[in-house]
Amino acid sequence: MRTKLESALPYSLLAPTLIFVTLLIVVPIFQAFLLAFQAPDGSFTLEYFQKMANDTSFRDSLKFTFLLLLFIVPAQAVLALVMALLIHTRFRGHTIFLYIFAIPLGISDLAAGIAWLSIFTERGYLNSILSQLGILETPFLFLSYQNLPAVFGTIVVAESWRATAIVMTILLAGLQVIPRDYFEAADVFGANTLKRTLYVVLPLLRPSLQAALIIRTIFAFQTFSVVLVLAGRVIPVLAGESYTWYVTNRNPNIAAAYAVLVLIFTVAATWFYLKFLQTSTAEAGYD
Repeated sequence: MRTKLESALPYSLLAPTLIFVTLLIVVPIFQAFLLAFQAPDGSFTLEYFQKMANDTSFRDSLKFTFLLLLFIVPAQAVLALVMALLIHTRFRGHTIFLYIFAIPLGISDLAAGIAWLSIFTERGYLNSILSQLGILETPFLFLSYQNLPAVFGTIVVAESWRATAIVMTILLAGLQVIPRDYFEAADVFGANTLKRTLYVVLPLLRPSLQAALIIRTIFAFQTFSVVLVLAGRVIPVLAGESYTWYVTNRNPNIAAAYAVLVLIFTVAATWFYLKFLQTSTAEAGYD
């Protein structure tokens, strides 16, 4: 009897997670595929994807989604790595800096967008400060539809601030696992900070870096709330178009087609990272 209970214990511990994943992830994905590929008579169809491709905002949403991906993910990876390395030095007061860097983790996407909206509006904090310093005579229109590069830049800044903390947390956890013997050996052989980072830290940090890039890329494809608050539909993105078709246009089928396209891109990106950033115990230097 005791043996049966012990063998069933792992499954009972996993059961709540499996139920959660099934009800809130697997079932909605299955329903989205049905909405995207199933005609009213129950037959298979690509009609909704054709309508999505013919949508006037489709190409722009595709372009801006990938542009945000290209600008945000590399910048966040570098910034998060610098922050993680800085905290890993364990300088005096590093814990305080860790808490400060981690503040965005406790802020929702929408709240972060509203906070940055108050900074970048015509009479926002940034223009007010620049005017008081005498740098600007008239407010700069960061969020004007006539200045798309400025609007795009504000989104990059806001989204980078909001989500860099999660990448930093993953990389910092990876740094904690690396034995300090490697860093001491690098110091003995006279490696400077740059060489130690390139030849010691990055190779050993590849598993954590891979996980961080996968998670951040998935979130980048789902970027929506910050874009909605700062740019509205001036800068469309795939997730935003899915929301628009579902809520405004009352067409769940085309909305599901957009959602399936986002899922396809995230799966492809995950495969890319797993394929070209392969990690193993031997490669990580722990054998």
